Amino acid sequence: MSKTPWETYWALNPQITYLNHGSFGACPKPVLHQQQQLQAEMEWEPTQFFRHLEPKLDQAREALANFIGAKSSQLAFVANATTAVNTVLRSLVFDPGDEILITDHGYNACGNAVKFVADRHQAKVVVAKIPFPLTSPQTVIDAILAKVSSRTRLALIDHVTSPTALIFPIADIVQLLEEKGISVFVDGAHAPGMFPLNLEKIGASYYTGNCHKWLCAPKGSAFLYVRQDQQAQIRPLVISHGANRQDASRSQFHLEFDWMGTGDPTPYLCIREAIQFWSQVLDGGWQKAQQRNHELILQAREYLIQQLGWVSPCPTDMIGSMSSLLLPEDEFPHLCSGQLQSKLFETFHIEVPVIQWFSPPQQLIRISAQLYNQFSDYQALATALEKIRSQH
Repeated sequence: MSKTPWETYWALNPQITYLNHGSFGACPKPVLHQQQQLQAEMEWEPTQFFRHLEPKLDQAREALANFIGAKSSQLAFVANATTAVNTVLRSLVFDPGDEILITDHGYNACGNAVKFVADRHQAKVVVAKIPFPLTSPQTVIDAILAKVSSRTRLALIDHVTSPTALIFPIADIVQLLEEKGISVFVDGAHAPGMFPLNLEKIGASYYTGNCHKWLCAPKGSAFLYVRQDQQAQIRPLVISHGANRQDASRSQFHLEFDWMGTGDPTPYLCIREAIQFWSQVLDGGWQKAQQRNHELILQAREYLIQQLGWVSPCPTDMIGSMSSLLLPEDEFPHLCSGQLQSKLFETFHIEVPVIQWFSPPQQLIRISAQLYNQFSDYQALATALEKIRSQH
């Protein structure tokens, strides 16, 4: 028997309680079928497939632009958000002593990219420390503004934080920083599909989002948004034929990003299918799916807090379809984060990330809610955690 009316649309192992949609996403079968058809077409006649690729990319880009509130001219396809972050950072030039502002809730890979570029240019990485738990989005704004200086050139700020699953008040942050002449790069890896987006309204210099997470497109599909006034300085990580190609019908931005060498473009070409999927399987489409997932994660979060005696780490308006809960320091002293995650998977068949939060033994457990999840999944998690806790 299916967990939910929609479980059969996914190829996930039915023996696993899968509460980790946030890490890698999960692609529905109809979208995977579309990708397989495109891959068969590509292998049937590779030359013709790639010769006629650009119009297909344009169609996919237009569908994505409409979905996220951007112009297609501002979007380039990339494999993942980490690639997008590296692309912008490696394109920009910093003077010695310039500052790049990040937060301590950022994604580790992107923090590493910032440090790499800063070291190369003799720039400085400035970290805004944001408390967790916290009681208000204003706490985030205050912590970031407190670290701004006359040398701040770029701020890399998450829209939805990866470890703590917080929705930052990104529109306010962008407005306040951009008004000061500071370019803002929003790492929105988790945002597309989790809640409605309007990138033009947000107004950041740069924005990236993964399409393989909450949008449920195939792995290897993401986008880089570059505001029109910033495009001239942004070049892809791989310089290829587009660097000197002449085509008046296409922008230099698209000429360079749309062809960086032979690869599999089918994840990008399935984005439109992924967007359409939700309206085909659920009355109310995206809006209904987002509402359902949000309500389920809030219900699950409250249940875990009550059952396990934990503390609510943030207000509900900072939660989308994921939630992280901070485990008390003495909760599982015998198990580090990797051991606890492995125990949950190997003994109880529950896939859920357990994340070290700064210094051990502090740990976070991050739950996700997607259409294939139901409330009993989180009840199973609470039961498993209670059993592990009682063993020691």
